[in-house]
Amino acid sequence: MAGRTMHAVQYDGYGGGAAGLKHVEIQVPSPKKDEVLLRVEAASINPVDWKIQKGVLRPLMRPKFPHVPVTDVAGEVVEVGPGVHSFKPGDKVVSMLDFWNAGGLAEYAVASVNMTVDRPPEVSAAEGASLPIAALTALQALRYSGTMFDGTGQPKNVLITAASGGVGSFAVQLAKLGNLHVTATCGARNVDLVKRLGADEVLDYKTPEGKSLSSPSGRKYDVVIHCTVGISWSTFEPNLAANGMVIDITPTPWTWFRSVVKRLTFAKKKLVPLIFVQAKEDLRFLVQLVRDGKLTTVVDSRHRLSEAAAAWAKSMEGHATGKIIVEMGE
Repeated sequence: MAGRTMHAVQYDGYGGGAAGLKHVEIQVPSPKKDEVLLRVEAASINPVDWKIQKGVLRPLMRPKFPHVPVTDVAGEVVEVGPGVHSFKPGDKVVSMLDFWNAGGLAEYAVASVNMTVDRPPEVSAAEGASLPIAALTALQALRYSGTMFDGTGQPKNVLITAASGGVGSFAVQLAKLGNLHVTATCGARNVDLVKRLGADEVLDYKTPEGKSLSSPSGRKYDVVIHCTVGISWSTFEPNLAANGMVIDITPTPWTWFRSVVKRLTFAKKKLVPLIFVQAKEDLRFLVQLVRDGKLTTVVDSRHRLSEAAAAWAKSMEGHATGKIIVEMGE
């Protein structure tokens, strides 16, 4: 498709938020070795996308400017690069684009075959695009805690904070697949939703019980999947089992420091900063769960590409219920 142009949304430098996004016509990219060109059908916005724009993740992630953001997409293969034999034009897929080049807020995007998997007919584009960062994070956090998803795992008690968010909503469902007893926190308006996702106990985070994180049934937590910010270790610690751990999916420098201190002092209760890993087999596993009806995507809102700024602003507000989707096309 050399020489063709496409509509895209990009920003020219750090900062600016939703107002910094620009609608542009740019050239359709060409796939290189081990890459495929996708006609993007849907993309999902994650907090990491606008954190990159804010410069929060420097120097780990330095995008090339101008930058078309968003990594999580679903679409159709229209062209394959040299060396690609596992995909062909017409294949429906889910992909996670690399952070440095991204490209999701556009009509076409180039994806590596290393993070591209087939999308069966039972999985919609919006469902597929919702999975890469959010569901992978939830899966990897639970796996780190020793959770098994084949029915062989030991029963454990898990607390999931911000359970109605993108990661949290997947974590609740995956934890139940792993035979865990789930206590979850969320806002009052989402309590019923989180119960429907499978949580055994749900705390409104604004109530005294929610602020203390105490299990209504008096359980101590073997694992905490911490999906929000602003909760101190002193709040978690009395609620943990003797060898309990808190897995922080958005670790700060203080998290890393405290984690090291606990390791050096051989503390039984652990604080674990989660390191996200791009894993193709994990992504394929998640797509299969959606196909089989075992994992559901909670969609907060759907936006056209022309409404990308509104979707971006909604994500930055931090109160989305599930995933924010941008859909291409008319």
